[in-house]
Amino acid sequence: MTLNPASPRPPPSTITIEVLFFASAREAAGVPSTSLSFESTDNDGSFNTKMLRTKLASNYPKLAALVQDEESITLAVNEEYVPYGENWELKDGDTVALIPPISGG
Repeated sequence: MTLNPASPRPPPSTITIEVLFFASAREAAGVPSTSLSFESTDNDGSFNTKMLRTKLASNYPKLAALVQDEESITLAVNEEYVPYGENWELKDGDTVALIPPISGG
């Protein structure tokens, strides 16, 4: 009896995005920008803004409270605002800006 070898797993999918920090997000992160790489072994290999928020909270603990609350930080992907409650797919080479609420008088 011959056994079929197990199907090899697809190689991990990796993307790199540029993240720009503004105002209080910049203060909490301690840097004006960074490049982040995501690696996924999921079959679909997708990455999204929810995953980005989780990674930012992990990488920048002082930023965690801001990025985990959608009302505290708005994301803009390639200069387009991500509407509240939406989870956008990210692609290799995207630029994501973290924009805190703007107040004025």
